[in-house]
Amino acid sequence: MSGLRVDVELHRAEFSLRADFEVAPGEVLAVLGHNGAGKSTLLSVLAGQLVPDRGVVELDGTPWLDTERRVHVATHRRGVGLLAQQPLLFPNLTARDNVAFGPRAAGASRARAREIAEHWLTETGVAELGGRRPARLSGGQAQRVALARALAGDPRLLMLDEPLAALDVDAAPAMRGLLHQVLRRQETPTVLVTHDVLDAVVLADRLLVLRDGRIVEQGPTSEVLSRPREAFTARLAGLNLLAGTASDGGVRIGEEIISGRVVEELDAREPAAAVFAPAAVAVHRDRPHGSPRNALPVTVAALEPRGDVVRVRAESGLAADVTPAAVAELGLSAGEDVWFVIKATEVAIHPVPGGSSGA
Repeated sequence: MSGLRVDVELHRAEFSLRADFEVAPGEVLAVLGHNGAGKSTLLSVLAGQLVPDRGVVELDGTPWLDTERRVHVATHRRGVGLLAQQPLLFPNLTARDNVAFGPRAAGASRARAREIAEHWLTETGVAELGGRRPARLSGGQAQRVALARALAGDPRLLMLDEPLAALDVDAAPAMRGLLHQVLRRQETPTVLVTHDVLDAVVLADRLLVLRDGRIVEQGPTSEVLSRPREAFTARLAGLNLLAGTASDGGVRIGEEIISGRVVEELDAREPAAAVFAPAAVAVHRDRPHGSPRNALPVTVAALEPRGDVVRVRAESGLAADVTPAAVAELGLSAGEDVWFVIKATEVAIHPVPGGSSGA
């Protein structure tokens, strides 16, 4: 297929990486895992900064790496765009000149590079800051400029390495929304490395989970997070996710509408997801009446002690964290039919990449 194809093995004294996956043109693949899982190592292999012991990295049929044929394309010739945790802008250049740097280095005229820079500064919402140097930009503004710089080079592969990790709680949601808007217009494959499951929910078409240098799960984002096949992935997810289409301040899933707080403006019938924490879920034997809450019928699959709470996991993949006293009072056990009830104020409604399936 066209797009990115990766099949590599890398062994070091303290760590090994084994990865085999593909990313289609225009697709966003999120790589999720704890610290030390191998996420950054994988990006280094894709960028050409690390050479694996064995394997192939191929983009649109062109080999960047083929150890058997002794092919290794240097980093600067791969056409990779990178947005990292820190903006890493040149401090002596204005925002405009930072963005124009890539096109100029690729041979564009000064006028053409400036035109490209202005376009991407506008696309990322910071056109009015083009004359400022990095020291006069906020963290969120600098990261927007860094995104513009990554895109201005017309990358063949876009890599996002924890792009929101260094932003404060006010700047991160706006940047996440911007990335969602920008990425869905891209035709190149994108690899997003993150430890935040919300980044994967909002930005990624597909999800790949790494543990100790091995892929333990991969597939459509909503499917992996709502129906994890491994306990590790379920713990990593840590959130409930219901995917459907936007409708009247909520998400329509079949005949049901899950109401919540709309985080980013949505068009009717646009792919969207309702996201909420297990701690926000109350468990009832009967459906509550006369209350503006979301109520979902579920069948209990398992009860998992977790410190001071018990996680009630449903066969649908949804989870609720309740007290041991509540479990005893309700007489819960596997196979029981109950209601998961969530206040609308505890549910965040996010746009998601098209093609996601409901939970």
